[in-house]
Amino acid sequence: MAKKPNQQQQQKKKNERISTSEAVPAVIEQVIGRTGFRGEITQVKCLVKEGSDKGRSMRRNVKGAVKVGDILILRETEIEARRIKSKVSKGAYS
Repeated sequence: MAKKPNQQQQQKKKNERISTSEAVPAVIEQVIGRTGFRGEITQVKCLVKEGSDKGRSMRRNVKGAVKVGDILILRETEIEARRIKSKVSKGAYS
């Protein structure tokens, strides 16, 4: 017969699934553009400085004023922002 896992074992498994990594600094390399319904979000490309993803360049959405060289503190580095889709095709304003 299979034994039922006790409450401590279940709690341990639950804690293993949750990512408990610390916040990681990243430096902004490039400001890509504005997004959001009113343009309140800035999409940037940043370079992770520490942690398991050290040296990884990733795209993130940032709220607030930012410029190249600023340091962001990232809670997680697994999820990357989607690319901004331009609504204007080439040559529309020529």
